Parts: sequence; structure tokens; C-alpha cells
Amino acid sequence: MLRLLEIEYHKLRYSRSAKILVLTYFILITFIALIASIEFNLGAINFRVADQGIFNFPYIWHFNSYIAALLKLFLAIVIVSMMSNEYTNRTLKQNLIDGLSKKEFIASKFLTVTVFSLISTIFLFVVSLILGLSFSDFTEVSIIFSDMEYMIAYFVKLTGFFAFCMFLGILVKRSAFALGFLFIWWILESIVYGVLKWKIFRDSEVADNIARFFPLESMSNLIKEPFSRLSAVQTAATQIGSEIEKDYGIHWYQLIIVIIWTAIFVFLSYKLLKNRDL
Repeated sequence: MLRLLEIEYHKLRYSRSAKILVLTYFILITFIALIASIEFNLGAINFRVADQGIFNFPYIWHFNSYIAALLKLFLAIVIVSMMSNEYTNRTLKQNLIDGLSKKEFIASKFLTVTVFSLISTIFLFVVSLILGLSFSDFTEVSIIFSDMEYMIAYFVKLTGFFAFCMFLGILVKRSAFALGFLFIWWILESIVYGVLKWKIFRDSEVADNIARFFPLESMSNLIKEPFSRLSAVQTAATQIGSEIEKDYGIHWYQLIIVIIWTAIFVFLSYKLLKNRDL
């Protein structure tokens, strides 16, 4: 395992674009802290975003994991480029000549994907903990470490998404086309969902139950938007006679769906590489 990770490390350490993208990703996560300094002056009303409770424990785990997950495209570009460079620079063929099996090659890539996800999760945990301890109204240990399932969901979501990008990188061989294919896949899922909802079943609940098994949709469903959880939003909805009823929880079956898709993408990556004439 360490040997495989070392091989990938040496490939990435000399990639300037990969280092820039990875650094940008972690800097942007750190910039979540800047939200705390945003102030709005609306006539006599003056309020600071941090005072609205977005950095309160345990809500901060939900809010930060959702925001950080939106930035995952930066690391996705690294994953896709990592795969396409294997073909462009012929390092894949050289690795196989040097004795690395195709199974070990895929394993090295998936280990890299997992390490990216793990480091990102740990980094997000540290940033969120510092922000929470600085701004949260609740600092009891039992409250601080509640809702930690959002960190687990964040890790699983990133691993699944990066495994999908790894598969696309092997399938298409060119990073730009692979990212384009990713966008097309997202559009196709949206179209299929629309057809299910408006043409076939004419029932959003049935369409939602089917769509949650789609790859990108299942990953998206792991961490739902957190903004409607804010007390200010809930209060405003109540005042206009509307109630926000939404399940923000993370359920075991949602994690299982994404884990299964992750395994499928890794398996398909191996089968594709195994059957391809290099």
C-alpha cells in the first residue's frame, strides 16, 4: 500500500498544476472563516453573518461540510488530470513494463483518491472546530461533537465523486473531455428526473425515490442544503404562514448507496483498463 502511494506521490509532486489546484482548494476552505467578517448595513438594521448562528455547534458541521463539498471540483480536476496524464506521458505503459499490475495501478489511484478525501475531511474538521470554538454560543463537549456524521458523509461523498472522476479519466483519456462528460452526466440525470416526475409518474415523491439511486444525485443527497435550518429562515417562513419540513439527517442507506457506486466505479475502472489495448 505504501509503495503504491509513494509512486503516486512522486507523480503528483512534480505536477505544478496539481499543486496549485490542491492548494487553492484548501485555501478556499479556510476562507469560510471570512464569512464571519461579512456585515450588512440596511438602514437602521446592522447585522453580522457570524451572529446568525452559522458557526454554532453542531450546525457548523452541516454548514461547513456543505460549503466545502461545493468546492470539490478543484480536486476533481486533479484526479481527472492525474488519469489523463498517465496516457499523455505514457507513464501507465511504463509502470506496467516495470512490473506494476493493472490491479495495482487502479489500487494506487483509488488509494490516492481516498487519501485526498481523508486529508480534506481532517482539514475541514480542524477549520470547523476552530471556527466553532471562536464563534459558537454552545461549547459543551457533548454539543461540539454531536452531528459528526456530517464529517463521515463528507468523506464518503468526496471518495465517491473522486472515484467517478477516476473512472471518467480512464474512460475518456483527456481531462477536458472527462470534465465535459461529467457535466453531461449531470444534465442527463436532471433530464431523466424531469421525465420521471412530469411525464411518467407525475409524482415528485416517486421520482425522488428513484433519483436518489443515481450516482451524482445520491452523492448530492448525502449533505442537503443547510440554509433553511437557520432560525432566522425558520422564523421568516413561520411569519408568512409557511412551514419548512425537510429531513436534514444523514441515513445509513444514503451512505450505502454512495459506497456501492464507489465500488462500481473502481471495478469498472479496472475492467476498462484490463480490456483495453495499451
